[in-house]
Amino acid sequence: MTTLGAVFRPQLPPERLRDVARAADDAGLEELWLWEDCFLESGIASASAALAWTERLHVGVGLLPVPLRNVALTAMEAATLHRLFPDRVLLGVGHGVQKWMAQVGAQAESPMTLLREHLIALRALLRGERVTTDGRYVKLDDVALDWPPAAAPAVFAGAVGPRSLRLSGEAADGTILVAGTPPDEVRRARRLIDEGRAASGRTDHHRVTAYLHAAIGADGAVRLAAELERWGDASTADVGAAGDADTIAEAVQRLADAGADTVVLQPTADEPDPEGFVRFVADKVRPLVP
Repeated sequence: MTTLGAVFRPQLPPERLRDVARAADDAGLEELWLWEDCFLESGIASASAALAWTERLHVGVGLLPVPLRNVALTAMEAATLHRLFPDRVLLGVGHGVQKWMAQVGAQAESPMTLLREHLIALRALLRGERVTTDGRYVKLDDVALDWPPAAAPAVFAGAVGPRSLRLSGEAADGTILVAGTPPDEVRRARRLIDEGRAASGRTDHHRVTAYLHAAIGADGAVRLAAELERWGDASTADVGAAGDADTIAEAVQRLADAGADTVVLQPTADEPDPEGFVRFVADKVRPLVP
């Protein structure tokens, strides 16, 4: 079955998160995803609050930019969340937006090397291993978590280009694709991910999460068109849907048929009713998606 989620956009002030998370939980939405975009809101702080305010909702952060984070800190925060809220946490890491990383003096000369080293060390720490490594960026000397998760959790990677997608297949447990990825590109991403998995001998399931631009309400089509223009996706077909539940569910299904295990509906930055949006996804779209 395709998992369905929605995004809480960080363009909303943090104090709006409580009502949106509770609305999602009450409606039975499966997943609520958060972003750690510079210079808006913390992914970990927001996730911990959303998890504490809800009972069943799965909360994802897609994604944590690794140039900003020592891998030991990422592991400590991830382990704490997984122990506090077992089976409800979804965390992804990635390169981050290079312009933002440069703004804070954290831009890596080789983002690929950094992401690879971070993923390898992070997954080992979350498995409860003691890690010593002297990489180009990640350096750990006899580091182990005192409170690792009871079971090793999945670690997701955000990926766009071919090299990142292959790396995600090799070194991560799942991949997060950016909004604006049409079905044909989801299929291509799956092939590249599988190349990385084959190269590393992995046979476990690799979960692919795809974002879909979505807008509801009488002005949804107008808002969606403006949003796609802002994202540079206006000329790309099949990357957004506006209108009724049937229209949006059909777009979700096209991504699922292309290989997405999870489709996360991304509202426009000016969505006037975030609580209504998550309820719509759970109440109206979910029943139409197998």
